[in-house]
Amino acid sequence: MGSSMRSSRSSSAPAGRQGQEPAVGHVQKRPQLHVVENRRASSSKVGRGMQRLLDWTRTRRSPAVHIVVAVLFLGACLLGALLLRTQMSSNSFEASTVQQHITMLQQDVEEDQTKLSQLEATLPERAQKMKMVPAQGSLSIDLNGYTPSQEGTH
Repeated sequence: MGSSMRSSRSSSAPAGRQGQEPAVGHVQKRPQLHVVENRRASSSKVGRGMQRLLDWTRTRRSPAVHIVVAVLFLGACLLGALLLRTQMSSNSFEASTVQQHITMLQQDVEEDQTKLSQLEATLPERAQKMKMVPAQGSLSIDLNGYTPSQEGTH
């Protein structure tokens, strides 16, 4: 038993094409497609430049362009990391030098404070050696309520 092929024919046609029969030897062409750009999405010059670079690299047949771009990017990253590390070590060295200088200055201040305390402690003894007598019955004047007299001004 051989199987016979079934074919189905319909008299329905897509909307707008009813009554139009294609010619026997005539092949219908598909409409040409084109790209519509979204101008708002790529409005910046940098974005358009990057898009053009990416389009240019995609049109190249050899992967050499991709390799060169990758090597340049990695080299730039390596150089940037090296410069950053060098700057960080330089800053660290400078910070340790400044910290040592601060420590030395603090020690100098402490030494000067000690000398001042010793001099203040020996002050009464030196005054007695110079035959000075401490003041008795000291007098103080309060100028909070002072008003100048009218006689001094003309």
